[in-house]
Amino acid sequence: MTRIVQWSITVALAGFLFGFDTAVISGADKPIQALWGLSDLQHGLLIMSMALWGTVLGAIFGNWPTDTFGRRATLLIIGVFYLVSAVGSAVVSDPVLFALFRLLGGIGVGISSVAAPTYISEIAPPKHRGLLVAMYQFNIVFGILMAFISNYIIGSLVAEDAWRWMLGIEAVPALLYTLMITRVPRSPRWLILKRNDVAEATRVLRLINPEADTDAEIATIRAAEDEERSAHARFFSRRYRLPILLAFLIAFFNQLSGINFIIYYAPRVLEAAELESQAALLSTAGIGLVNLVFTMVGMSLIDRFGRRTLLFIGSAGYLLSLVLISRAFFTDALGGIEVPLLLGLFIAAHAISQGAVIWVFIAEVFPNHVRARGQSFGSSIHWIFAALITLVMPWVLGTFSGGPVFAFFAVMMLLQLVFVLFLMPETRNVSLEELQRHLVGDNVKLRRVHLSSARAHAAPVAGK
Repeated sequence: MTRIVQWSITVALAGFLFGFDTAVISGADKPIQALWGLSDLQHGLLIMSMALWGTVLGAIFGNWPTDTFGRRATLLIIGVFYLVSAVGSAVVSDPVLFALFRLLGGIGVGISSVAAPTYISEIAPPKHRGLLVAMYQFNIVFGILMAFISNYIIGSLVAEDAWRWMLGIEAVPALLYTLMITRVPRSPRWLILKRNDVAEATRVLRLINPEADTDAEIATIRAAEDEERSAHARFFSRRYRLPILLAFLIAFFNQLSGINFIIYYAPRVLEAAELESQAALLSTAGIGLVNLVFTMVGMSLIDRFGRRTLLFIGSAGYLLSLVLISRAFFTDALGGIEVPLLLGLFIAAHAISQGAVIWVFIAEVFPNHVRARGQSFGSSIHWIFAALITLVMPWVLGTFSGGPVFAFFAVMMLLQLVFVLFLMPETRNVSLEELQRHLVGDNVKLRRVHLSSARAHAAPVAGK
């Protein structure tokens, strides 16, 4: 188990670079626009949003290198992307070249959201899979917080061109991650299904669990793969309609909770709530700290309570906080600490539920044969909606008050609660192959998915 934890932590560091790369640009925002004399449109397109669109591209196409070159090789490529992006962004003197280096880093972010959860889910034992995959989300949140702290420290110590050091410092963790990932073995499931390398897969499986019957595990993996190959089904087909629907909905609701809206536009929200003096703290270190603490709480509970239970708890927290924030705007009950406290409750609800669950759940519901493709699909839905919300929110905030905006997100979370109660299966403590038998097939009935999930949970777990 020690080796699995070490490998999972190493791979999850891709999430740290993901979070750091996403947040570090905030320190370079105004200095770069002033330096290159960019218009608001040029600045938004070339500087601030380019990495986000790279993330969308990386998520959409990330399954190809993950399946073709392997999970470990793809994670190594990601490290190189982050390293080159950090150094290039720090030294360029042209906004177009800067945009290209930021795009490269964004592509690394998108691919990492495919390869890292896929790898960890394939090496983790069922009873610890939720915690180990959730390390990726923890590292994203930790990376965001460290980027804010790093920007603050560098901004305090460096007088000239501080933004270059803010961006360039990412090269240090990127280099360490790239070196560390070379010591991680290849996924045994990928070795069997994509390379037919049974000898190496057996060696890795014995490292994971010396007492396991590796022949039985390999036979189970092969049997599940033979079943999928015999079906001759395309990814977007009736056979995979349930995993695709589940991945779409959890990614859709993740962004329609309003989480990126809160993180990106918290200063504007708090200014509208007449709390200008508290905006900077709450939108950076305050939000980052609450997010980190409750992500840790979610990680500690995900394998004990299950994914479905955490999402149910989170949905209730979302609804309570969003409805009360909306009410505060509608009734003009602003200027006090109510809205900041409710925003803290919202962040906590997200971190303990969607934040901890999304990457775990998407990595679990797809069969081995199409797991990278499914992770790519779910990740791309997540990032496309993140990009759309980021783009339209300035217009929305200029057109509507906070009341209707938060009411809209509250309605979305009511729909998420319906999804959790009537469609979402529980995947806790069930092997990937067992989940495949219950969630994939031409005869799976959506209205009976929860019943099927309960039977899966009660059934003996193959290869456990």
